[in-house]
Amino acid sequence: CHTPKIPFKQFRKTFVCALALGLALFLTAPAAQADPAADARTSLKGAIDQVLELIKDPAFSNPATRESQIEKIDSKIREIFDFSEFSSRTVGKNWKNFTDTQKTQFIDAFAQLLRATYIDKIESYNGEEVKYLGETVGTKGDKVEVATSIALKTQEAPIKVSYRMLEKGRWVVYDVVIEGVSLVQNYRTQFNELLQKGDADALIAKVNARAQELREQNKTAAN
Repeated sequence: CHTPKIPFKQFRKTFVCALALGLALFLTAPAAQADPAADARTSLKGAIDQVLELIKDPAFSNPATRESQIEKIDSKIREIFDFSEFSSRTVGKNWKNFTDTQKTQFIDAFAQLLRATYIDKIESYNGEEVKYLGETVGTKGDKVEVATSIALKTQEAPIKVSYRMLEKGRWVVYDVVIEGVSLVQNYRTQFNELLQKGDADALIAKVNARAQELREQNKTAAN
């Protein structure tokens, strides 16, 4: 992929570290809530504990059980994100030009990329603290942006991370904003440039290739 405004490796590392700290399996909540901000925050906060428990579990660092633990984490990642929402927003206006088959293929490829990226950097978690700074509710009450800060041991200043959540019968994350940079917009810049040079099939192939590359790197690192 083309290098975004923020160097891709740096953005990916920061995003995944933030994801390992601040995202996890959402808790199912009733569709109608008097306080959507509290509902979204509670879903996200409750989910963090579940992800961190998997990371801290000795099974994750044990070669004999690592793969099984990764599968559990992978399962939670699939439940964290609405990959269809993520994909359509990432491709943007070009999404309408994708066939139904291409949409399905891209959603799967992009999901594989995000999950492989997450697994690639998950070991970076070192018990850092996540603070919840507040929520911004959309005008219709079905969207909430949960602002947090993450105090990484490797950096002097906390990193600000916001999670954009959408209520679709349950709260899901459809975008992550790190230090003011949207993951969706960041990828959209790369993907739109690729689409200008090729078609949807070429983009899908690129995303699949990158996901496969990361999976191979993960296996090598684990061994």
